Amino acid sequence: MKKSLKARNNDIANTARQMEILSNGVFASGELPTFAAKIKKTHQFPLRPNKLEILQINLGYMCNQVCGHCHVDAGPDRKEIMTIDTMQLCLDVIKTTEAHTLDLTGGAPEMNPNFRWFVEAASKAGIKDFIVRSNLTIILANKKYYDLPAFFKKHNIHVVSSMPHWTRGKTDKQRGDGVFDKSIKALQELNAVGYGLEGSDLKLDLVYNPSGAFLPGNQQALENDFKKALKTEFNIDFHSLFAITNLPISRFLDYLIASENYEEYMASLVEAYNPAAVTDVMCTNTISVSWDGWLYDCDFNQMLNLKVASTVKHISNYNEAKLQDRNIITNQHCYGCTAGAGSSCQGVLA
Repeated sequence: MKKSLKARNNDIANTARQMEILSNGVFASGELPTFAAKIKKTHQFPLRPNKLEILQINLGYMCNQVCGHCHVDAGPDRKEIMTIDTMQLCLDVIKTTEAHTLDLTGGAPEMNPNFRWFVEAASKAGIKDFIVRSNLTIILANKKYYDLPAFFKKHNIHVVSSMPHWTRGKTDKQRGDGVFDKSIKALQELNAVGYGLEGSDLKLDLVYNPSGAFLPGNQQALENDFKKALKTEFNIDFHSLFAITNLPISRFLDYLIASENYEEYMASLVEAYNPAAVTDVMCTNTISVSWDGWLYDCDFNQMLNLKVASTVKHISNYNEAKLQDRNIITNQHCYGCTAGAGSSCQGVLA
């Protein structure tokens, strides 16, 4: 779907502004080391891909929510949607890729009008693990989504769902009024068809992001707290919880600057740098495909328009061997993936 010239120019200007902010590591308290310099000290520069395991495809930035921490800057007004032609190019790659996992994300990927067609076609292509990243509330957003739990079950989709907290106040503060109650209802509906239950092959995992300018706590401790609270209060079951660090890009970067927390947050990420987390950062086993088919090391780089450092830059001329022979592009936001226990779309790393 094409965007207006004004909208495209606004996106380009905002991306350039954010890149300038991230690249300038000079603060009142001193100059922070670049991420590249940091990993050079631990002999991990340049970052290179390991075996490709995950093909992550963004089906569009349209979403029924507007979350304060969203690194995609998604919302109902976003018009970027993957077309069926680009989806077909992705399917051609899915049939031949060495990756074992297909990870569909957005926005709300379910809002792409060809979402179900794509899922059904991709399900026949031999992918072993099929992930859909759902914000939960989409299930209740409109009657055309009401049967999503049954649809997910039919195709044995691994559902990874956003859930900021087990309390209404903290969840609604981050994601909007009424989101908590809708999320609880959606989780109950997923449980009703077998998702998240002990011994069930229908995988249901939750994602936790901090609600402010701080790093997430211990993932296992958070999972225990979530499980206890959701089971006691709402009889909800799920399998695992992923604690993900908010990266200083897009809407969250704007929040950090507006709240005057940017310098302190960046310093906390640098201070918490963990070289043990660098080995398994998701850019080393993942290729990210944007809604318009461009290729990135990760979906964070996608938001900064940092395309892969390869002669192969678009899904239309995809070549896995050439993509594996590249250096991964890094910048200051990469500290978010290597702080503390590390952070990826699959949770902690170290």
